[in-house]
Amino acid sequence: MGEVLQYAQVHGLGDLSLRALAAAIGSSHRMLIYHFGSKDGLLAAVVARVEADQREVTVAIARSSGGDAAMTMRRLWADLADPARHEAERLFFETVVLSLRGRPGTEALRAGPVQPWLDLVRDAADDLAVSPQVAGLDARVGMALVRGLLLDLLATGDRDGVDAAIEHFLTRWWPAEAPPRP
Repeated sequence: MGEVLQYAQVHGLGDLSLRALAAAIGSSHRMLIYHFGSKDGLLAAVVARVEADQREVTVAIARSSGGDAAMTMRRLWADLADPARHEAERLFFETVVLSLRGRPGTEALRAGPVQPWLDLVRDAADDLAVSPQVAGLDARVGMALVRGLLLDLLATGDRDGVDAAIEHFLTRWWPAEAPPRP
């Protein structure tokens, strides 16, 4: 899967040719069909892998932040905004657009990039000292903020501007002197 993911990050998925992919990774298109069922199955597997990897990173960051939501967001943003991740992030946005355009086989992608994140944060509600409902709302706002600023960064390259925007949001949302939210 690693080679498939690397190829997809560099070449994108919009015009993906299984034959070209197979040749690039030293396989055959028949083996790709065997492993993924179809081109669309491969697309879904790539997106699932990218999302699962990012959720693992997010959990590790959250655990190392000691329940400090603002610190978690800052560390997560630093990880996501790292230029080494830009190809993976472009791939994420590309697959979301393909699903929104109704590409056959991408139906699961419409909810896939949202619900697992909401579940992840709701499951951590006790650690965050908030109710599961509030945790879910915070997760949705945080996800929208990070994804929107990430799209801004990828489109404009204005790292200083997006870093300032996320810091502005965090200092207003989680001021250091404020008591924990209910």
